[in-house]
Amino acid sequence: QVQLVESGGGLVQAGGSLRLSCAASGRTFSTYAMGWFRQAPGKEREFVARIGVIDAHTAYTDSVKGRFTIARDNAKNTVYLQMNSQKPEDTAVYYCAADTPPYSSRYSQEYEYNYWGQGTQVTVSS
Repeated sequence: QVQLVESGGGLVQAGGSLRLSCAASGRTFSTYAMGWFRQAPGKEREFVARIGVIDAHTAYTDSVKGRFTIARDNAKNTVYLQMNSQKPEDTAVYYCAADTPPYSSRYSQEYEYNYWGQGTQVTVSS
């Protein structure tokens, strides 16, 4: 069982930055691929970013490429999402999720992830 706890959300003005953190329990964090998803009011939850295990390969949805960066620190059992140049449309509840082996190419799909955090609210004002 893996528990994920997000933190770092809040209110930021457009153009500003926030860094989200997701702390994971357990001793096998380094074997999990990790993802960030978000859900805006009235919309479905969507994929934001993913970081793999081997060589920490990263992937992003098009709308955040060049603005968001996902990173992990296995020594701290933590994954981060650095969000720069934020836009009002980034407003959402952000969730981190853990994907356990075996992995597939469908990493942008919610059903690929086995464990989820409770979410943290990010609000970007215009």
